[in-house]
Amino acid sequence: MRLLITGGAGFIGSAVVRRAIAQGHEVINLDALTYAACLDNVAEVADSPRYCLEHADIRDSAALDRIFATHAPDAVMHLAAESHVDRSIDGPGTFVETNITGTYNMLEAARAHWTRAGRPGSFRFHHISTDEVFGSLGPEGLFTEDTPYDPRSPYSASKAASDHLVRAWHETYGLPVVLTNCSNNYGPYHFPEKLIPVIILNALAGRPLPIYGDGSNVRDWLYVEDHAEALLLVVQSGQVGRSYNIGGNAERSNLDLVRALCACLDDRRPRAQGAYADLITFVADRPGHDARYAIDATRIRDELGWRPSVTLEEGLARTVDWYLANEGWWRALLDRHGVGQRLGVSA
Repeated sequence: MRLLITGGAGFIGSAVVRRAIAQGHEVINLDALTYAACLDNVAEVADSPRYCLEHADIRDSAALDRIFATHAPDAVMHLAAESHVDRSIDGPGTFVETNITGTYNMLEAARAHWTRAGRPGSFRFHHISTDEVFGSLGPEGLFTEDTPYDPRSPYSASKAASDHLVRAWHETYGLPVVLTNCSNNYGPYHFPEKLIPVIILNALAGRPLPIYGDGSNVRDWLYVEDHAEALLLVVQSGQVGRSYNIGGNAERSNLDLVRALCACLDDRRPRAQGAYADLITFVADRPGHDARYAIDATRIRDELGWRPSVTLEEGLARTVDWYLANEGWWRALLDRHGVGQRLGVSA
């Protein structure tokens, strides 16, 4: 397939790009190269004759029209988004512009391309979203594809709005769409403002390991390479108009997750004095912090045969090893805007 992948220089997008090239697909990587993007993430495929970079912003409808006309993709995998909850609290406007208006522009450009091509039934617009659109769970239960939307942050609200637009373009215009909602991703190339890389890099520097509130918030963790595999499966084999939840079957509280990371680091690079867990520090909680996310991934397992292949313990070990071996990659990102600062307390 000729895949137009938006946000392909970001964390999840680059994993999809790398795997798509490995599977033999052609890839057009459309990325605005904002603060969270890094072309080193796709350096291993940059010289492939099946790879092309389009430096463009999904908020620029004219650029999108040109890219669709030039490349005539068989499918779109739309991952480009502002995704950091704390940044959305401090500056929600960018999230509205990129995640909502940008998705609208993508849908309109894709619809125009699909119409020019004679409305082929094989075309797909795959919208990649998050479990955060479903809100916050109590101690029991799981998010299914039928869980009512209840977003609670500017980020999750903007993603919920984009999900609704995608479904509307399918119902109103017939655009062949598929949607996925995933749990928290982690793994190599994770930008150093999210929890797992923050903990690893702070630990290596001997700085406090910040945990919001009392650390009891629970997330379901999904290794990014497993997610990339699932996304490529859905764009090729998912049922048109259907959504698929993608989860790692690995719920942990934030405190337990940080302790596990500390144990990995204790094994691989022991501190001169004490254990890394001694650096754990509880900080003021994030406004509106959701208590628990958990995914029911039965549909994608039963319909498409996908299940996560990497356990959380194995994935955390791989992730720690990658950061230890790739200091040049993460050091180059530490001076970018806002990295290392506490964000999201303006509310």
